Amino acid sequence: MVNKDFFKALRELEEQKGIDKEFFKQALEAALTSAYKKHYGEAKSAEVKLNEEKNTIKIYSYKTVVEEVEDPDKEMSLLEAKTIKKSYKVGDIVPHEETPKDFGRIAAQTAKQVVMQKLREAERNKIMDEINTKQDEILTAIVRRIEGDNVYCDLGITDVEGILSGKDKIPGENYVINSRIKVYVKNIKEGYNMPYVQLSRTNANFVKRLMEIEIPEISTGEVEIKSIVREAGYRTKVAVYTKNVNLDPIGACIGNKGQRINHIISEINGEKIDLIPWSATPAEFIANALSPATVLYVTVNELDKTSLAVVPDDKLSLAIGKNGQNVRLAVRLTNWKIDVKPQSAMQEKEEKVEETSNFDDLFSNDNVFADLDEE
Repeated sequence: MVNKDFFKALRELEEQKGIDKEFFKQALEAALTSAYKKHYGEAKSAEVKLNEEKNTIKIYSYKTVVEEVEDPDKEMSLLEAKTIKKSYKVGDIVPHEETPKDFGRIAAQTAKQVVMQKLREAERNKIMDEINTKQDEILTAIVRRIEGDNVYCDLGITDVEGILSGKDKIPGENYVINSRIKVYVKNIKEGYNMPYVQLSRTNANFVKRLMEIEIPEISTGEVEIKSIVREAGYRTKVAVYTKNVNLDPIGACIGNKGQRINHIISEINGEKIDLIPWSATPAEFIANALSPATVLYVTVNELDKTSLAVVPDDKLSLAIGKNGQNVRLAVRLTNWKIDVKPQSAMQEKEEKVEETSNFDDLFSNDNVFADLDEE
């Protein structure tokens, strides 16, 4: 079988689609071999070979040379083998080129099916390879349609659509068709035809990536984000640290006149961001984490990772936050349980302890009882 157009088509596919023609050749050889066996005997040991240089498709069957033939489809007697080539001996494999009738039509049908299937598969793999490089990255997407709580976005990758679900949208945000928005690629799953790409604007890593883009000291690693937690639409807490004693990590994140941090806040619809100096000392880190509240002192229990933070009475509500939000985020940021108490409550407790102690001291004094006896 000779078909120059067939090999020409493979070369054009490689040029137009960027898919290696060897990918098709290997798949075609396997499919044509399977088709040959299906039509001319499954028991046969056969193989289809494509030769691009000669523009040929050839079929070879193979038989093993044996002393006594038990399976004629796979074996050949030594006597018969020697009629083909005198040097053959038992155990040798004898190839034979087959020229079956009507196989050209079968081959053409099979080739068409395989090329279409492998073309879809190769394009899908190519798209998957491209989108997988975007995992955990920020992309600029175009809003294409809105269905219920879901926003469907064009990611600039052929046939790939990203989905921003209701829980991944910042509360209070409105989206307009054909508008551009920044999104975080949260998850990529293989779908039946194309990948399923989950996008987010509420993930804490969305803010982290924005900071890496906006703040050079973070992108270079000079300033580290040690921990980040977020309640999207309300508040984010970021613990930052640097080994450089001459660099203020908080100042680097804020930027000149707040320019850097304000760009990030603007992108997340005005959400508050608390920049926290990270510390290896738990009490200090916990006190910092309760920002913007002032903390008088913190006591910690290393065994069960619990702590007590004492704040001025007028700062108690600020330390706890609306619906407990501030202390809840501080707990997640530090990974410590935090109990917040007002200064007055602690003073009252200390006074009671002191009174009890004085009372005990009074009646534990032997001299008091000695004096009473003398009277």
